[in-house]
Parts: sequence; structure tokens; C-alpha cells
Amino acid sequence: MEIRRDFYLNKLIKRKHNGLIKVITGIRRCGKSYLLNNIFYDHLLESGVDADHIIRFAFDSADDLLLIGESLIQIEKEKRGVDPEKFMAYIHSKVADGGMYYLLLDEIQMLDCFEAVLNGYLRKRNMDVYVTGSNARLLSKDIATEFAGRGDEVHMYPLSFAEFMTVYDGDKYMGLSEYMLYGGIPMVVLREGGDDKAAALQNLFSEIYIRDITKRGKVKNIGELEDLLNILSSSIGSLTNPEKLMNTFRSVKRSRITSNTIRKYIDYLEDSFLIEPADRYDIKGKAYIETPRKYYFSDLGLRNARINFRQFEETHSMENVIYNELRMRGYSVDVGVVPVVERDQDGNVRRKQLEVDFVCNLGSSRYYIQSAYSLPDEAKRDQEIRPFRKIDDSFRKMIITKDIVQPFYDDYGILTVSIYDFLLDPQFLSR
Repeated sequence: MEIRRDFYLNKLIKRKHNGLIKVITGIRRCGKSYLLNNIFYDHLLESGVDADHIIRFAFDSADDLLLIGESLIQIEKEKRGVDPEKFMAYIHSKVADGGMYYLLLDEIQMLDCFEAVLNGYLRKRNMDVYVTGSNARLLSKDIATEFAGRGDEVHMYPLSFAEFMTVYDGDKYMGLSEYMLYGGIPMVVLREGGDDKAAALQNLFSEIYIRDITKRGKVKNIGELEDLLNILSSSIGSLTNPEKLMNTFRSVKRSRITSNTIRKYIDYLEDSFLIEPADRYDIKGKAYIETPRKYYFSDLGLRNARINFRQFEETHSMENVIYNELRMRGYSVDVGVVPVVERDQDGNVRRKQLEVDFVCNLGSSRYYIQSAYSLPDEAKRDQEIRPFRKIDDSFRKMIITKDIVQPFYDDYGILTVSIYDFLLDPQFLSR
């Protein structure tokens, strides 16, 4: 069964022949390779491109490496990258005329000097280059310097809920429950039965993600890294920072880990796209608050597998789903802070900070969003909209709830919408 990824396919189509290196990034197993080598490849064929003008090469494929006289096992043993001279010779042998050639290159970070190789192909007018990579190093400052502004990123996430529902055999209510439990990694979604899905997720963590991170970061104390993952998994949607996490390690684990080491581990987790941060933003002061911040998992199934499916809070899971959806749609997402000064019953002045779950920005558009699992009464609703009423700008304000409601605006112009309508309509915010 094929899961269509039209959202990302259209991004690639719009970038055809733009003179840039199209870099598809994203967490391992989110579907990058399938998007490039199957979905986009089929699009090129359907568009009339001859198959011999499409060159596909996967640098983690033993069969592909044999084509250029390389051995995957030897590369692993020698802890080196693929020889760029051998690869370029292979490409040269495939280019037989001056027509347009499409290079679809998978896991490009395994090629030595890949920046120079790709820049070389960009100088050829008959080369349109597309690559995938599984870590943020591809777009780090060093790589950006090498590409000299010639890289064009398409960041890919696991399946959105709308994509998930195209292959889910059930209604949207049961679908969301399963989506929040097992996530949207395509190979997991297509498995049958909860036990099989859970086993696949746990295997992905141990055999791919942990191994990749420890290898790339040369992590010696793997236990500390795994403990940090467990702590972050147990506290999605909670404010934290390396110092606070260090105190947790010392009080619970009796560990002497430093905040600098924790900060380094968090960087590794972000580079692998396992987690993403949300910074705090002072809405009135129009300034960022450096610490603490929140962390969300790019896939909830992976998060749940990390803690053996023991701790499943729908409120935090729903918040994580909304965050991922907003990021997938291209928004930058912060945690809003609204400072207020109030008097208590005794007349004492107190300073407080009210929180807006998400401040979402895209170009000149901004939205304030509260994630409310349920709105059982007016008291709960008043609690959710209180931060909104302290914001004195005219940007759109919205409550997303798991309650089954028709979208409606209240007397303050605040929109309330069900999470089902929000997730299943990618254009909802722009309407």
C-alpha cells in the first residue's frame, strides 16, 4: 500500500530547475527515500522524462556502492565516507548527451566532500540535483558556507494526521487515538496490530536512532543519553533547561553529569530530528526569553515507545500533535508569555506570567493558539482565554479542543475549533 505524500511532492515540483540543491531532511524512516526514489521518480517519468536521464544512487545501499567499486562493509570498517572520485566517474559515465539529467541522491552525508561534489554539479546546466540526509549537519553553518546559498531545504515530517487517515481503516476519532499512541512513521503505520507496532518502534529506537546519535556524536556514556531521552519523553510540553535537567539527574540518578554535557546531548537529539524546541516569547515585550524552553517529539509513537507506553497523557500528546502539525505547515512556533500585574484579595500587587501554548508565525501572519483537551464548562473556557484577553493586538486567536464542536467565534472574536477539523484541513489557519 502506497501512502501519498502530495504535500512534499508538490514542494519538490515547485523547486524543479531552480538552480539550487534540493535537500530533503527529516528524521530517519519518515519517508524521505520513498518520496525521492519512488514518488518523485514516478512524477518525472509521468512528466515525460526518459528513465536514462534520472540517476538514482543511495549511499547506504550495498548494491549501489558496488556499482562504483565501493564496499559498504569496508567503508564501515575503515570508518570513512564514500570515495567522491569513484562516484563522480560513475555519474560521468551515465551522462551521454546535453539533455537535462536528474540526480536523486540518498543519504548524501555518507559521501566524502559531498559539498564540493554537489556544487560542481550545480555548475552544469543540464543537472538538477535532489538529495536526502538524516541529520541537521546538512544545513549547519559550515555546510551553508560551502553551498554559498545554493541549498534549498524541504524538511519532511512523519505522516500528518491527514496523511495517516488516508490509509487508516476506521473513523477519525479512533484514528486520532491510534495516531497519538503509535505515531506516523510510515513503516509502523502500515503494520498490523498494536504489539507489532510497538515492537517496530522500540526496535527503531535501539537499532537506528540511538546507534546513529552515539556514533555521530561519539557518545561514550550511552546510559546517560538514554536517561535524558527518558526524562524528556516523560515531560513533553514542560518547561526545562540543562541546569534543571542536571539537578534531576543528580537527585534521581545520583549522576555527576554536567549541564554542558546535557546541552550537548540535546543538540545531538535535535540534529537527529528526534526532538524540536519551542522557545518562550514575551508577547508584550516582543522579546525572546532564552531559558527555559519546551521540547516536543517529532513522532509521538517514538516518544511513547521510549517510555514503554507507560505514561500516556492525552493533554500533552494532543499539544505535541498540534505543535508538529504547525511546524509541518511551515510555521515557526514559540511558547507565548504574557506578563500581567494584578492585585489579590488582600490588595497586594502580584506579578504573574500567563502562558499561550503556541505563538505561530509565517511571514506577516501570526496566530495565538491554546490547546485545550476539553472545555467542560465556562470556568475552564475562561481560564483558556484569559491570556488572550491580555494581548492587545489584532492577530487571530484560537482554542483547539478535542471536544466535538462546530467552529465558532465568541464575543471576544476568539475562535474555538475541534482538533479534527484543524488537523484534517491543511488550509484551516489561512481561511
